[in-house]
Amino acid sequence: MNPRALLFSPNFHSSACKPRNPADICTRNKASLGRNHFTVGLHLQHRFHVFRVSVWNSGERRNGKVYADVREISKSIRESVKFDDELEDVVLSGEDIEGSVPWWEQFPKRWVIVILCFSAFLLCNMDRVNMSIAILPMSAEFNWSPTTVGLIQSSFFWGYLLTQIAGGIWADTVGGKSVLGFGVVWWSVATALTPIAAKIGLPFLLVVRAFMGVGEGVAMPAMNNILSKWVPVAERSRSLALVYSGMYLGSVTGLAFSPFLIHQFGWPSVFYSFGSLGTVWFTVWLNKAYSSPLDDPELRPQEKKLLVTKCVSKEPVKTIPWRLILSKPPVWALIVSHFCHNWGTFILLTWMPTYYHQVLKFNLTESGLFAVLPWLTMAFSANMGGWIADTLVSKGFSVTRVRKIMQTIGFLGPAFFLTQLSHVDSPAMAVICMACSQGTDAFSQSGLYSNHQDIAPRYSGVLLGLSNTAGVLAGVFGTAATGYILQHGSWDDVFEVSVGLYLVGTVVWNLFSTGEKILD
Repeated sequence: MNPRALLFSPNFHSSACKPRNPADICTRNKASLGRNHFTVGLHLQHRFHVFRVSVWNSGERRNGKVYADVREISKSIRESVKFDDELEDVVLSGEDIEGSVPWWEQFPKRWVIVILCFSAFLLCNMDRVNMSIAILPMSAEFNWSPTTVGLIQSSFFWGYLLTQIAGGIWADTVGGKSVLGFGVVWWSVATALTPIAAKIGLPFLLVVRAFMGVGEGVAMPAMNNILSKWVPVAERSRSLALVYSGMYLGSVTGLAFSPFLIHQFGWPSVFYSFGSLGTVWFTVWLNKAYSSPLDDPELRPQEKKLLVTKCVSKEPVKTIPWRLILSKPPVWALIVSHFCHNWGTFILLTWMPTYYHQVLKFNLTESGLFAVLPWLTMAFSANMGGWIADTLVSKGFSVTRVRKIMQTIGFLGPAFFLTQLSHVDSPAMAVICMACSQGTDAFSQSGLYSNHQDIAPRYSGVLLGLSNTAGVLAGVFGTAATGYILQHGSWDDVFEVSVGLYLVGTVVWNLFSTGEKILD
C-alpha cells in the first residue's frame, strides 16, 4: 500500500493505540509551538516501525494537512520491507499445514544441502586417495624412485594451492552452488585422464594431477560459503563435522575398493571408475542445491524464515577488505594453525599405505584395508566432536572456549600417538596408534575448521581459501619432504617433524584465536 494512503487512512488515530491489521498506523500527539508532532507507528509485516511527523496548526497550517516528508517515510518503509519481502510467504502461511505434507518433504532442506556437500567430499577423497594405493603398482611398472613418488604425490597440491583464495572469492561473490559444481566436474575428468597421462609420460601425469588439484581446491571454500548461509550457528559444528566426515569416509571407500579393483581389472580401473561417479552427483546437485535459501523456490516458509533471519546476509559481497582481514590476529592464528594441522594430516593421507607396506610388511591388499581404520575413526570422532561442541555452546559455553578446547585436542592427541609409534613392536599396535592419532585429529573440524564462519561469516569462503592455502603449502612441502626424508632418514624423523608442528599450532591457537565475530 502507498505510504501516503496509509498516512491518511481511517486507522490514523489521535491517541495511543495498538496495531490490529498488517498495516495499521498509531499516533501519539504532542503540541509544540505552532505545530503538533506525531509519533506514527506503522505495523507492517509483523514489524512495528515508528516515524515522527509534524502537523502545522498556525498560519502555515494549510487546511490542517500533514506536511511530513512522506518521501522519507516511504524510503524508510521500502528499506525495511526490502528484506522482509523475502519472508512474505512465511508471514502469510505462518501456520503451515504440516499434517498434509509427506514426512520426506518435511525433512529440513538445509540438511539436504549438508548431505549433498558430504557426498561431494566423499568423492573428493575417493579420487584423491586412490593414488596412494595405485602408486605402488605404478611405481613398479614405471620404475619410479621414492623421490619421484613424492613428486607425483605432491603435484596434486600444486593445482590445489592455486585455487584456494580464487575459489573463496568466486564463491563469496558468485555463489557456492556454481563453484562446487564446477569443482566436482573438473576433478572427476582429471581423475579419469590420469592413466592416459601416466602412460604418455611423467610430465603429463604431473600436469593432470595438478589439474585435479585445481578442481578440488575450490571445494572447501565453496562449501564453507554455502553452509554459512544454510546452517545456523547452533548447528554449525555438527553440520561441518558431517561434511568433513565425508572426506574420511571417502578415504575409507577409496582405500577399501582400490586394491580389489587393481587386482581384478588393473590399476587404471581405479581412476576410470571413481572419476565417472562425479557425473551422477552433479546431476542431483543441479536439481536440488541453491547457493542461498533466498534462491530456493521449494523451501518451506518456516525454514526460510529461520534461515533468512539467522544466516543470510542482507548485503552481497562485492569487494574483499584484504587489509582489514590480514590485520586481525585471529585470522593469522587460523593460517598458522591450518599449516601445522595439515602437515601431519596430508602426510598420513598420502603416505600411510606406503608406511604399512614398508615398515609393517603388509601386502597391497592389507595396506589398503588397514589404512581404512584411521579414517573410520576420524569419521566417527569428527561427528562426535561436532555434537559435543554444539552441546557445549547450547549450554552456555562461549564459542571461543569451545573452539580452543576442540582444537587443542585436535593438536595434542595426534602428537601424543605419533610419538608412540617408535615404541610399539607389533603391527596391530602401530595400526591402533595411527587410528587414535587420526581420531583425535578429527576434533579439528569443531575447532579451526568451524572458526571461519564464527569470525567472518560474510567472508567465510575467502577466509577458508586463505587459511587453506597455508594448509595446502604444508601438503606440498610435507608430502615432498617425506619422500626426501625417507630416502635419507627414517619414518621416526618424519613423525618428529609432524609432532613439532602440532605443538607450535597448539600454542598459537590458544594465544590468538577467538570465536567472536571480528569482521562484519
